[in-house]
Amino acid sequence: MRNFLLCLFIFAFHFVQSQQETTNDTIKTTELKEVIVQSTKKSIEQKADRTIFDFSNQSYLNSGSVMEGLRKLPGLIVSDVAGMMYQGKQLEVFMDARPLNIYSNELTSYLESLPANSIEKVEIITQPGAEFPATSGGAIINIITSKNAKKYLSATYSNGYSYTKYDKSRHRFNNSLLVNAKNKWFGWQIQLGQNYNNGYQRSNFYNEDEVLSNNETDRENRFYFFKTGLKFDLKKDRLLVNYDLTTSNNNASIEASGFGFETSDLSKNKLNRNDVALNYQKRFDDITKKLDFRININSVDNNFGLNNRNTGNSILNNGFDQLFYQFKTDYSQELSFLDKTKVSVGVLADNLNFKAQNFEQTNLDYQRTTLATYSEFQSSYKSFDFILGGRLESYSIEGKADGGELIPFNQTRFFPNASIQYNILPQVFINTNYNKKIVLPTTSALNPNNTNYQNPNVSFFGNPNLEPAIFDNYELKISAFEYFYVSYSRSDVNNQVMNRIISIDDGAASVTENIPQLTIHNFNFGFPIPYMLFTKGIKETLKFDFNPDEINFLYLYLGHQKHVLPDVNGNGLWFFNAMSQIVLPAKIKFTANYNTSSIGGNYFYYENRVPFSQQFDLTFSKKFLNDNLSVSIYANDILNTNEQGFNALGTNLIYESKNDSRRVGITLNYKIPTKNKLAREESTILNNDKKDDQQTIVN
Repeated sequence: MRNFLLCLFIFAFHFVQSQQETTNDTIKTTELKEVIVQSTKKSIEQKADRTIFDFSNQSYLNSGSVMEGLRKLPGLIVSDVAGMMYQGKQLEVFMDARPLNIYSNELTSYLESLPANSIEKVEIITQPGAEFPATSGGAIINIITSKNAKKYLSATYSNGYSYTKYDKSRHRFNNSLLVNAKNKWFGWQIQLGQNYNNGYQRSNFYNEDEVLSNNETDRENRFYFFKTGLKFDLKKDRLLVNYDLTTSNNNASIEASGFGFETSDLSKNKLNRNDVALNYQKRFDDITKKLDFRININSVDNNFGLNNRNTGNSILNNGFDQLFYQFKTDYSQELSFLDKTKVSVGVLADNLNFKAQNFEQTNLDYQRTTLATYSEFQSSYKSFDFILGGRLESYSIEGKADGGELIPFNQTRFFPNASIQYNILPQVFINTNYNKKIVLPTTSALNPNNTNYQNPNVSFFGNPNLEPAIFDNYELKISAFEYFYVSYSRSDVNNQVMNRIISIDDGAASVTENIPQLTIHNFNFGFPIPYMLFTKGIKETLKFDFNPDEINFLYLYLGHQKHVLPDVNGNGLWFFNAMSQIVLPAKIKFTANYNTSSIGGNYFYYENRVPFSQQFDLTFSKKFLNDNLSVSIYANDILNTNEQGFNALGTNLIYESKNDSRRVGITLNYKIPTKNKLAREESTILNNDKKDDQQTIVN
């Protein structure tokens, strides 16, 4: 056992060392006096405060939609009834370092429509410090759509197609184009694309005595996106200008029946999202000083209608308009204190206006203003790294609904965070972290109108009078060479905002309410195993110097999650993920991914009757034309086991759903070649990480 563990550690060491050596290798060209840096991205990076998943070079992740890729990430759970969580922490969704500001069904539809091959990487920030808004709650997922920009015109074309057959054939296809260039005055980038998909879902609400609702839904979704950015170099300073536009037009045909009714309905949902960001980055002679100013304006409008196809009567006609403004500034500087010290300070002000309409009558007018300031210190001394920060935020919430004025919320709170890391060896560390956070109710949870399907026995409601939730998050993590990690986290929550299913006189309702107290325990374990361990033995494996991109290995993840509620005596849930890579002849890469969970545990107020996201996926990929063309052929959920089934705790209701998740498809990525093959790569355009100070256009 001791030799086996030693082998695993050395495998991880080689895994990291070989990629670092590849990153640092340079090829000198005498004729042009240029240096080309060729880097190999790591598929998974475990850092002290975040986990980074590379999508651009992982065929099993970038085939299909973004949502399909996210569902394959170890530790990430996506559920119809409980939303999106990572290792027990509710996720606030960002895109290109800016809040996406859409939620619930709109968010799910957005991520299902966005092609995964338009994504560069996904960061899951499990320990957000003081520089991040305290409203981030437990964790942040940052979906980065950027690609590398170059000093010459370059373009990448991506295409995908997939097919499924449930009761009839259904098709999905997407196309996208990325074009970018840089000259001595400015850099620019444009990314645009479309997605069309057909989908099927079967869902049921029932109890021991009767079927309340049996629905069969046939969806047709159309999605278009346009992202652009400009970067102006002003001597040492930079000005970044970004504009994003996404629009979707979704239709669904629903055949439903249940106790006392039978209906045939048609739903239509249209959503438009606009996002504008200006970022001025001031730089100084002292390169450790950084000053950033950012303005972000985000608008979303949505219209949802439901009509009876037999009578033509309008059942639902709901919509909302949302406008979000944000200004923030950040300053950081290194100090001569201890071995190395960095201080960061900043301020933020934002405003959210949300109006919901029911048959063109406004029945919720909600306004929220947030003012914040923070400071954070990061220091290193010998083998220790320290982070100590605090964020002061002030909230003013008011509005009115059909029931009258909302209960105003005016409060100022202080949110501390602290982290201590002991570096046992280079890239081997123990990290402990504490932070206090808040989660403000999302506009989807507040919306009193039904923007889901409903029938005479099943309804969906928001709650305009929800209160914010306060989180105390604790985490202990041991990481070795980034690929091995063991972690335990605990979150104590007051007033957790949660969707739950309740019984009503004429059926069932999905409602949103505050849970007074909640504790979430999470244990996570991840490690890789090289297959050569079984074919060559331990001694030969320890001698072998390998490139992780060219070997066969298995990556395993095991997690346990337990929700402790005051009125529920429930069990925890085990989650398991296995990803295997095998390099076949002709450099064909074969990847298999399997997800499953135990059953009988409670996930908030739901007890799962079937495993969460149980799915087995296969992907074959190969590069052609001097690696400019990447082709992937994939089969998702080949055993057709991905379904959901829950007991709604506190009721006798059962909810079940099944999508057409068994799907085969092909994905193409073609980097249109250029004659200037020795031009240098610049840093990414579509995203900016303040910590790394990347020179980017879109942030």
